[in-house]
Amino acid sequence: MSFLQRFCARKTILPMLVVCLICSSMSGCATTPYVYQPALIQSPEPLLTEGESQIARGKRRPVIDGIGWVVGIPGKVLLWDRRIDNHHVSPETEAAIAAYLEKNGLDQVKVRINEYDPVGEWKRLRRNKAVGWGWRYTAGTLTALSYTLLPGRIIGGDNYNPFTNTISLYSDHPAVALHEGGHAKDFGTRKYKGTYAVAGALPIVSLWPEAIATNDALGYLRAEENYELEEEAYEVLYPAYATYIAGAATPFLPFGDLTVKAGAVIPGHLAGRWKAREVKQEQLARHARSELQQVSATQTEPASDQTDENPQQIQHAHFEQMARPDEQEMQTDQSVKRLNFNQAGE
Repeated sequence: MSFLQRFCARKTILPMLVVCLICSSMSGCATTPYVYQPALIQSPEPLLTEGESQIARGKRRPVIDGIGWVVGIPGKVLLWDRRIDNHHVSPETEAAIAAYLEKNGLDQVKVRINEYDPVGEWKRLRRNKAVGWGWRYTAGTLTALSYTLLPGRIIGGDNYNPFTNTISLYSDHPAVALHEGGHAKDFGTRKYKGTYAVAGALPIVSLWPEAIATNDALGYLRAEENYELEEEAYEVLYPAYATYIAGAATPFLPFGDLTVKAGAVIPGHLAGRWKAREVKQEQLARHARSELQQVSATQTEPASDQTDENPQQIQHAHFEQMARPDEQEMQTDQSVKRLNFNQAGE
């Protein structure tokens, strides 16, 4: 088989693999009972200093953010959403991740919204005793160096760093923020966080924590009954998961082989929009049942009014019946008088 034939075969098989992996990994993601505030294993030393805000925003930098927006064009095209890596996170997205962290008890997680703070990250790496020192000063050091030398403020890429317990957001999409929150929640429940982080960075194995984070975000939105955002989440998280599959299948190709990602993301979009359509239909059915109940309630109100009037009608009928014996007696007296009169005349 020639290289071209092998390449075409891979292009044909990969979309089928994407659909199978998405269906198997995401089955029942928003139907199982959602668990708030699981048992967390956190650092004994507080990661947030006294008075430090859990959510920090970077200062406005129009030129830098403009460059970051341009660099993020491939992500916008792949996920078909211009909010990806737009470096302008709205208060609504910030409120979404803040509520998620509060409801899940993740009070040690730091959220950096379009912020570049390498000094702060190195400090958090040193203080995060929830990760063993061996992993912190090897793999953790590499993540801190990557954050320092390749600032996300320019190259983008929303992510969660388990070694510093930090979420970095550059996209104005609540579902993306909740996905990263799902990573923080997942790592918060792990005893051997460093081992789990390193193992989860390996090809193929990385799909497991990504599926957990995606499922948690979708389950959270269903539990919160935020169906509109749940629709949007399916439309962006499913194709995003397809890019993870493509990246796992081509780990050593430059840029994760954008052409493979472009081919893999198509079935991800189709699956995501199919699930979003299901959520929409469920929402329409829910509204129809609610309206039907309201109509039924309004139709039963006249009947209740009639039942209220019945005692009055019964009482009135009773008075009429009470009055009828007197009338009958009067008629009887008149008949007797006539009879006596006739007899006297005869």
